[in-house]
Amino acid sequence: MPTADPVAIEPSTAALRRDGSPRSYSVRTLGCQMNVHDSERLAGSLEAAGYVAAAQPEDADVVVINTCAVRENAANRLYGNLGHLAGVKRDRDGMQIAVGGCLAQKDQGVIVEKAPWVDVVFGTHNMGSLPTLLERARHNREAQVEILESLEVFPSTLPTKRDSASSGWVSISVGCNNTCTFCIVPSLRGKEKDRRPGDVLAEIQALVDDGAIEVTLLGQNVNTYGVEFGDRQAFGKLLRASGRIEGLERVRFTSPHPAAFTDDVIAAMAETPNVMPSLHMPLQSGSDRILRSMRRSYRSAKFLGILDRVRERIPHAAITTDIIVGFPGETEEDFAETLRVVEQSRFQSAFTFQYSIRPGTPAATMPDQLPKAVVQERYERLLELQERISLEENRAQGGRTVEVLVSAGEGKKDAETRRLSGRAEDNRLVHFAIPGDAPEPRPGDVVTARVTGAAPHFLLADDTSGTAVRRTRAGDAWDRRQADSCGVPAPSPAGAAPRTVGLGMPTLRMR
Repeated sequence: MPTADPVAIEPSTAALRRDGSPRSYSVRTLGCQMNVHDSERLAGSLEAAGYVAAAQPEDADVVVINTCAVRENAANRLYGNLGHLAGVKRDRDGMQIAVGGCLAQKDQGVIVEKAPWVDVVFGTHNMGSLPTLLERARHNREAQVEILESLEVFPSTLPTKRDSASSGWVSISVGCNNTCTFCIVPSLRGKEKDRRPGDVLAEIQALVDDGAIEVTLLGQNVNTYGVEFGDRQAFGKLLRASGRIEGLERVRFTSPHPAAFTDDVIAAMAETPNVMPSLHMPLQSGSDRILRSMRRSYRSAKFLGILDRVRERIPHAAITTDIIVGFPGETEEDFAETLRVVEQSRFQSAFTFQYSIRPGTPAATMPDQLPKAVVQERYERLLELQERISLEENRAQGGRTVEVLVSAGEGKKDAETRRLSGRAEDNRLVHFAIPGDAPEPRPGDVVTARVTGAAPHFLLADDTSGTAVRRTRAGDAWDRRQADSCGVPAPSPAGAAPRTVGLGMPTLRMR
């Protein structure tokens, strides 16, 4: 059983330059939400050891690449990054490069063979070792490769540096007990390990105490939480308990598995006000024959039944999904079944992937691997269908009033359009205008706006007549971050205790 106690990272001599100033770091994330969460822990561990974030990522003394191994292009992206960094390192004395995550767990020593300028390779099970491995590589002047076969500590027990002041990731479990034939994750992250509910709730409270008003619960199969300690309803109970944490306005989770999605979870979602009306439910294929070949232990009728029951209890739920096109042996009839289920499901959006061979998975050696041209043509048809459905579903939101949690820079064209952006309660991206005489909301504040337009991937709210801004603790936390980054401490509210940063878990407070 991995330790659930907070992990302290000791200061490292390798974190200092010869003149005594701190060395800088940059973390590049290639992968899913689990990787994003892991990267925040890597950054927190480095800062606890004495490193500082690079003002410009390209100027970092230490570059950490946190990798994914689920898709075929993962290795291409990694080695493309490493090829570019080789030239940078030749011109920068003392620079170090570290590679971690799923691809590091899978390829291990191969990375150093292909890219001998890499200093550290570490896996998914020993992220907290990064500062020590960097120090050892610097001292020994040779690459350090350390891959553990079992989890050393839960990622959430490591120090963290969150990207967002308003939102945080909370890992409730790691690993996976399923045997999907296309997936390499179980061999890289191991069997499912669950954190105790009290540890999870204490971490959520710590995030709320630090200003967060939104958390996302993470697990490879988040709704199987509790399997390790024998409580099949533990996930629904966790959702309800999260709803009693004062100051926590939004709870999300990803990703559940349809086979284990039970009605008690639907009830918890519907009856807990701060659990958001959004659900990511991976379909993968609409063909029962292909689902069987994938070893996905549900069929299309069960999947559609789950969506019906969710929408019955939560009418405005926005449902998203994952779909794989071109799995070995997929016929045109199988693909037609996927199109049928997608049409019936009315997904708000879908992450669609072309099947790619992952060495080490059962699907990699299956007969009837499809030609690239066939997969591409089906992929384009699926995209066209989902784009139409996404646009129709978003247009149906016209006239609705939405509450938008303002983000920092999510709208790429905000500067041109003079809009701001954020996520509605159902997780739709909303670009909104604010009255010319109104104060600009801060990232973390909540804006009430009316939807006036739509595109497949976002909503517009340009009518400012009813727009209202609610300043939040998360916006205050963003202000503090801005002040701290300029070296000017923000004043604490009257009577508030001095702001401190600790690595331990605080006492849980429930209302």
